[in-house]
Amino acid sequence: MGAPEGASTRELVEFYLLDHRTYLGKAIDIALLALNLVFVGIFVLDTYPVARSFEQTLWSAEVVIALVFLVEYTLRLYGAPNRVAEAFNGYTMVDLIAILPTLVVLVAPVPVAAIDIGFLRVVRIVRVLRFYRFTRDEEFFFGTVSLESLRIMKLLLTVLVLLFASAGLFYSFEHMANPRVTNFGDAFYYVVVTLSTVGFGDILPVTRAGRWVTVASIIAAIILIPWQASRIIREWTYREKVNVTCPQCGLEYHDPDAVHCKACGAVIYQEYDSRQ
Repeated sequence: MGAPEGASTRELVEFYLLDHRTYLGKAIDIALLALNLVFVGIFVLDTYPVARSFEQTLWSAEVVIALVFLVEYTLRLYGAPNRVAEAFNGYTMVDLIAILPTLVVLVAPVPVAAIDIGFLRVVRIVRVLRFYRFTRDEEFFFGTVSLESLRIMKLLLTVLVLLFASAGLFYSFEHMANPRVTNFGDAFYYVVVTLSTVGFGDILPVTRAGRWVTVASIIAAIILIPWQASRIIREWTYREKVNVTCPQCGLEYHDPDAVHCKACGAVIYQEYDSRQ
């Protein structure tokens, strides 16, 4: 399967940004995934003490990747059939918010060290949400996965995003005031220990914002993880059901050998192999 014949430039741009089957579509997917990993990795490395030269290298890499993502964002708007709807799409908005801090620092008429603080550092955590774009459907550059596998991937991604975002926020608020939080690893350790209810007590929040991040993280974990897990359990529960619709009440999914609707008792017809 290739690009549609006679397609305009705009249609080709939309096709290859969404495509997972052609070589070019796969290459774009792999490249964006790799750049996402590097982009998030740079945020983590920035929290550790590094040589001045390496710090400058990280900043240069961050700018280059942000510009690539800006081009991607522009092309998505250009190729979209409805540009307004695309601009307000959740994935697209996350794409823009993720690169804004870098672009603001890049065009600001002051040194990087003087502006890359405060809310900009907090907003950079949104970068991890870009990974959700790769779980929109069952199509991936390596093939097609089942709906059940996709939901499991989303559950794992939700857990990782929750841990990463919580650790990033906790670090942003605590590292200047808390001597026990000196890098992202310390914050990630605290979040994992806290959300797993182990609570060793060796790291405690000392700022009000850090305490609120902890509270919000716990509440989010209580809500999001069971919600995602329930979708997987529901899929397992209905795995043996047959998608037959009752003509009387419209109930879907019945037992393989059912001849009557369990909701209204109406007769339903479905093929069933009695040898099973």
